Amino acid sequence: MPKKLTKSPADRAIYGVCGGIAEFFGISSFVVRLVFLFTVSVSFWVYILLVWSLDDKPSL
Repeated sequence: MPKKLTKSPADRAIYGVCGGIAEFFGISSFVVRLVFLFTVSVSFWVYILLVWSLDDKPSL
């Protein structure tokens, strides 16, 4: 089964989007947050879109 991009239930600062992206790509969520911070003019809208469109990862 292919990996699916979901919001992270464990690594959530606000909605878990950056944590989910970090888990999907296997990188640090700090790096993802820095990228979102430095590109805030575009990433704000991308973040809002991902909050609405990504599913929550089921808790175990």
